[in-house]
Amino acid sequence: MADDAHILVVDDDARLRALLQRYLAERGFLVTTAENATDARRKLEFLSPDLMVLDVMMPGESGLEMVRSLREQQGATFPVLLLTARGAPEDRIAGFEAGADDYLGKPFEPLELVLRIRAMLRRTAPVSPTADQPAGPVRLGAAEFEPGRGELRRNGVVIHLTGGEAALLSLLAGSPNTVFSREEIAAALGTDESGERAIDVQVTRLRRKIEADPREPRYLHTVRGRGYVLKPGG
Repeated sequence: MADDAHILVVDDDARLRALLQRYLAERGFLVTTAENATDARRKLEFLSPDLMVLDVMMPGESGLEMVRSLREQQGATFPVLLLTARGAPEDRIAGFEAGADDYLGKPFEPLELVLRIRAMLRRTAPVSPTADQPAGPVRLGAAEFEPGRGELRRNGVVIHLTGGEAALLSLLAGSPNTVFSREEIAAALGTDESGERAIDVQVTRLRRKIEADPREPRYLHTVRGRGYVLKPGG
């Protein structure tokens, strides 16, 4: 992970935008700001951020609506961290279901935001194969996953993964047929206290992309009382 990553900050609070732009820039990040979803969409036409920090409660298109649209319609894969004053568990889960990778409640310490950004960039960055990670693609029926690139293809067509989905699938593919508990996955991916429930959401989203019938998974299995396991196969 490099601190020169390009961060897009989207928030309708001008004071907070200025504070975050200055704080992140002082720590080596390249920062672009947008005052709302419309402004952000204009800027996304000519830039490709490494990560987006997105406010949930904005006039017009909300952060939840925007991240869902980016994932489902535009196929955006860069990680998204949601900011919101609403930090109830159901609000967090709604964010993860929409396609966010992390969630930070307001008010927050700027240093915590930086640490979360670094963790997100670290876990979504392409990595070189290791002894624990397959050098080649992992077969999942008609789909193939390239752990080194975090890329999923079905019949040669790229299936868009969010940063969180790619990180989770990379972890499971690195040790196929090994059961990972939710606690182990949360620790490996650097998620916060709500991460275990968020993992369930990510698994559900992954199954929609790799399984012929997500309700009867063939590859990504739940082991009752223990966690999840990936069982590759042709």
